[in-house]
Amino acid sequence: MEKKYWVPALEKANDVLQAIAQQPSGLKLIDLSKRLAIHKSSMFSLLNTMEALEWVVRENDGTYSLGSRLGYIGNAFFKQFSLIDRFRKEASITKHIIKETIQLAKLEGREVLYLAKEEMPSPVRLASEPGIKFPAHATALGKVMLAFQDRAELDALYTSGELEPRLTPHTLQSREELYRQLAEVRANGCAYDLQEAVMGFSCVAAPVRDADGKVIAAISCSMFQHEWEEKRELAKEEICALAKRLSQNPQ
Repeated sequence: MEKKYWVPALEKANDVLQAIAQQPSGLKLIDLSKRLAIHKSSMFSLLNTMEALEWVVRENDGTYSLGSRLGYIGNAFFKQFSLIDRFRKEASITKHIIKETIQLAKLEGREVLYLAKEEMPSPVRLASEPGIKFPAHATALGKVMLAFQDRAELDALYTSGELEPRLTPHTLQSREELYRQLAEVRANGCAYDLQEAVMGFSCVAAPVRDADGKVIAAISCSMFQHEWEEKRELAKEEICALAKRLSQNPQ
């Protein structure tokens, strides 16, 4: 990114928020100062300002957590997607048919950004919380959205022949392998993640289109590997049907 007009103070504030988000109520001023290599006096000023803005909260033990203002901003971000409301309504029905959690996401560069999910009770909670990002090449959601990008757009995203990061032994390793799978996705209308993002879980995803037929998001269903063999076809059928109901121009 061009840094000609970069504001270092904002970058430092962003680094502080990221650190606190990773360890809420776990870091004190001195911890943040050492971790981010920011002088204690500068860190004090940053935290004092961010606390006044309600970006962070100083707990009684001197540690910091994220503030209510960030929650408000986060909610405003997700509310701008009317698709989320429709997803919650429709997916709440589909999840009881498949008896598995369903996720909604959009593509941001080479990553998948999770927007919402309809969750079924499970002893294991999926890491696909709204706001979380995963590498697109390692997820069914990512592959089903990448499949409908122009070749020029794909080449601009994946300039190297090797794919990183590799999340499991099954994660795709090469651009050639990814492009081959994307061709299959375009032909089949859905994508699979076979223990490529998380060991022990498989997933199927389908695209959501706008009124012009452009893929703007995707939905998926993830489940334990031992359930995958039994429910794979049902999951594919229901996820594809749900994607069409959410699409303004189902092709």
